[in-house]
Amino acid sequence: MGRFETSTYTSELLRGNPLGDPHERPVIVYLPPGYDESDQRYPAIYVTMGYTGHVGMWFNRPPFRQPFPELLDAMFAADESVPRAIVVFVDSWTRYGGSQCLDSPGTGQYHSYLCDEIVPWVDAKYRTIADRDHRAVTGKSSGGYTAMVTPLLRPDVFGALATHAGDALFDVCYRPEFAERARTLRDKYDGDYSKYFESIAGRAGRTTMEDLHLMEIYGYASAYSAEPDGTVLLPFDDLGAVIPDVWARWMAWDPVEMVKQPQYAEALASQRAVWIDAGKQDEYFLDLGATAFHRAAQGVGLADEKIHFELFEGTHGGIEYRYPMAVRWLCEQLSS
Repeated sequence: MGRFETSTYTSELLRGNPLGDPHERPVIVYLPPGYDESDQRYPAIYVTMGYTGHVGMWFNRPPFRQPFPELLDAMFAADESVPRAIVVFVDSWTRYGGSQCLDSPGTGQYHSYLCDEIVPWVDAKYRTIADRDHRAVTGKSSGGYTAMVTPLLRPDVFGALATHAGDALFDVCYRPEFAERARTLRDKYDGDYSKYFESIAGRAGRTTMEDLHLMEIYGYASAYSAEPDGTVLLPFDDLGAVIPDVWARWMAWDPVEMVKQPQYAEALASQRAVWIDAGKQDEYFLDLGATAFHRAAQGVGLADEKIHFELFEGTHGGIEYRYPMAVRWLCEQLSS
């Protein structure tokens, strides 16, 4: 069996962030079977969470299912033929529920925190193979978004990725929600997000799915379309119609659109391994986003043997059994 180490990392990049969120962040590192008995060096796989995810939630036990850390350890323990890797669970939570792990004046420098603080810290503290060809990033939903865009932005840091139902094809996954959010804001908060935040502050612990939906769109806007002074611009008006210039800023962060630009196409083409999957019944149509990103990967010339693409029977939730499958495949690719 492997073991988990939990540390607290003090981030200078997150210190004084716009939302006043903690700059001391938990980091969980999984050390595979045999780590303590050898001087071997290992590839490193970084795991980022979906929207509303906090790293401490990884060990929550859902009904009738095992949490990912247990599935991960069981996968390595059950089959000695699987190449070993160090797996790092990274926290990028914000008071809005997430940061998309981007640098933004609305939330903070979460992309740089991952690439320029956490990665070097892990390489210094643990026996990693400290180069991009032996380093991957993986995640689901917003974590899957991070897994797609981080290697596009920093191919010098990450040379492989796995995305499970990651946010992509924004016209399809985000835009249909705007009218419903505009209606809720109109009917309950006079169309004013500041009144919504006043309301939610007065009922801590009594939030609803409606709150989650309102906070989620605002959280995305804080990552994709915040002004230099931190002002968050929504991509829709009071009728739920798209505001073109703000929506263009969102679309510039769509992984499918990013790959149309030469520098990001080159970054994607440089990846050693790309795993893409999603449930065919995904409520947010992220199976369509996965398909579009797969086509983009093919379009930049990635060889078929470097891509694993799969649409499986399932929805957006309850797919943690897929995560160790991707980790195993990444381990095999990174060790080849």
